[in-house]
Amino acid sequence: MLAFVTCWPPLPGRDGVSALVASAEHTRLPCMSTPVPMVLGGSAGALCTPHSRCAGSVPARVAARGSHPVRPGFGAASRPGRGGGGGRPARGPSEPADAPGPGPGIGIAGASRPWPRSGAGRSWSCCSGRGTRAARTAAPRFLASHGNDAARARFESKVPSFYYRPTPSDCQLLREQWIRAKYERQEFIYPEKQEPYSAGYREGFLWKRGRDNGQFLSRKFVLTEREGALKYFNRNDAKEPKAVMKIEHLNATFQPAKIGHPHGLQVTYLKDNSTRNIFIYHEDGKTSMSYKIRIFIKIAPSERKAGWPRPQQCQGHREIVDWFNALRAARFHYLQVAFPGASDADLVPKLSRNYLKEGYMEKTGPKQTEGFRKRWFTMDDRRLMYFKDPLDAFARGEVFIGSKESGYTVLHGFPPSTQGHHWPHGITIVTPDRKFLFACETESDQREWVAAFQKAVDRPMLPQEYAVEAHFKHKP
Repeated sequence: MLAFVTCWPPLPGRDGVSALVASAEHTRLPCMSTPVPMVLGGSAGALCTPHSRCAGSVPARVAARGSHPVRPGFGAASRPGRGGGGGRPARGPSEPADAPGPGPGIGIAGASRPWPRSGAGRSWSCCSGRGTRAARTAAPRFLASHGNDAARARFESKVPSFYYRPTPSDCQLLREQWIRAKYERQEFIYPEKQEPYSAGYREGFLWKRGRDNGQFLSRKFVLTEREGALKYFNRNDAKEPKAVMKIEHLNATFQPAKIGHPHGLQVTYLKDNSTRNIFIYHEDGKTSMSYKIRIFIKIAPSERKAGWPRPQQCQGHREIVDWFNALRAARFHYLQVAFPGASDADLVPKLSRNYLKEGYMEKTGPKQTEGFRKRWFTMDDRRLMYFKDPLDAFARGEVFIGSKESGYTVLHGFPPSTQGHHWPHGITIVTPDRKFLFACETESDQREWVAAFQKAVDRPMLPQEYAVEAHFKHKP
């Protein structure tokens, strides 16, 4: 069943479920100029439109024409069998972020912010360009008349293999820009719009966290596929880069919570055979769009005409995602040369990776008689790194975790007579050379860490991983 709903400021609900009005009539609110179709329940899959809000975020407040707002948890669509359809199969972990979600609701259909109108009938958009206003009107109509499968065939017809397709567990920024790239900017219909991340060269200014003082300072970054490197410069007129990060060993992952910025990106690379972290974000120079909209609806209509943000204010949202995909494109083209017989499907998982697990644990030294100290740990593929602070540039130490065939084992608890730990839940990692002891604060933390370690131990080692293991064994 189709219902035409629109965005409205968030209204927290008792049960965290968005209340939707199961009605096929058009609901039009001040923040939207055109009604937006969504599929309620599970009848035809969630229609992914850039006008709606993410079902996984704060519940949306939706009003029906001529009626009072529906309280969250009491809408017809929130009850199975009452206009919602229900019974939708669960989403697989590898499905994109706009795939239908399980059970009644709207799926992801809205990972983006509302797109309002400004002034006397003028359309506003985060992105300028050809056909933007028409696209915002045409996309919902196309979705409503042709269905989700046909919409994907049209709006995803030319997605580059390297472009990151977000999953429901990814950060809001990635999901939002994926929706905007498809429907608002239509980048996957017109390949010429993909130049910002597919040209093989990109330069610009990003805010980088200082290694020693922890301050974020503007730095010039240059990505060049021809040289196979990402470089940054301390001064605008500097001829030599401060650092050169080889694409071969580079990884990028969004870390908004850790960095403390919604566009925070963590880039890692190898420097002198040790992992080096840099933390960056793009400066959009303005208050976030969601905050602007919340403030806007509270002011008087007479004051709104001059109150809308300009398009460039949201440019930072797209810029950092373009940088992310440009890095993935460079990695993709490097791997195509390094592994000429590999298919795109084999290479794509190697372009970037999220960490298996991060968090605090206690550790002791190699003699196991030293006191336990609290450290921040990051499990990156087979590397377990620990830091004094989550935003440290270099790890205090690294542990390689190989496969069980090579003599690696993960055990619950401590060896007998272990002392000095403040947290009660122990983990022992057995390697061919020594044992590593860790303590977790809670039992759930222990289970999650053991699962992450076990995932690495159960996976057979690749030929290149034996070389990494040998390096760890001969590390001073």
